[in-house]
Amino acid sequence: MLNESRRRAYMTAMQVVNWLPRTELPFAAPSRPELLAPLVEAPVAEPEPQVMAEAAPSRPQSAAHAVERPKVEMPRPVVKPTVKAAVKEDAAAPVAVKAPVIPPPRFALQLLRAGSCLLLVELATGEPFQSRDPSYLLLKDMLRAAGLPDSPQIIGEPVRWPLLVRGQMDQGPEAARDFVQGFLFARLEEAPCSLLWLIGLPALRFAGESDAQSYNRELQVDGLGAAWALPGLELLMDEPQRKAEVWKSMRRLMARWKTVNE
Repeated sequence: MLNESRRRAYMTAMQVVNWLPRTELPFAAPSRPELLAPLVEAPVAEPEPQVMAEAAPSRPQSAAHAVERPKVEMPRPVVKPTVKAAVKEDAAAPVAVKAPVIPPPRFALQLLRAGSCLLLVELATGEPFQSRDPSYLLLKDMLRAAGLPDSPQIIGEPVRWPLLVRGQMDQGPEAARDFVQGFLFARLEEAPCSLLWLIGLPALRFAGESDAQSYNRELQVDGLGAAWALPGLELLMDEPQRKAEVWKSMRRLMARWKTVNE
């Protein structure tokens, strides 16, 4: 048999606050009346046998109700989609890359003949040469220094690009090159020349398929033959120091047209 102190220790371990023995316990302290009053006024109804069988406890409990510990639920953090994940999804989606639209080049070129040479000259203003234009006077000086007639013959209208303001025709750089070279090829078939002067960057780019690195050099152009690359007349007037290099290259090539003229 348990004494009162040990019995209370067991009840405390089982979290039993109030309890009432079925029979008188030896060595037990007398029951307190204030604890028995609720039990007498509202007796606990005994459950039916069927209910007791379904809800049989795993371990015996005393007649008094055990006090249950309140369950504390810890809040779970809510995981929100991060901005990086959304960015990765957007980056994974294929992006259609549009081909860059290349605007058509714009230039005006004038073809002239001086002796046995053809000259394809850039018109910086887009307008035909006038007799008192500074650029035309410089061209006359260059022809006199080369031993050629200083009144060159103008052949046809200036070649202007683009050809059409509107329309579906391709007017890109390749189309411009094909047009200029076709125009020169037709003129050379009519009257061959000893050397083709390409004066100005547009003439050099779309007739000679070269760039400013070829200034003052002789070129061999497919279908057009030998050509001489020269800076534009406006550039020579803005940078007079370039005239010395033009004169040096002219002396190397002068024999080409002098032998024909003689």
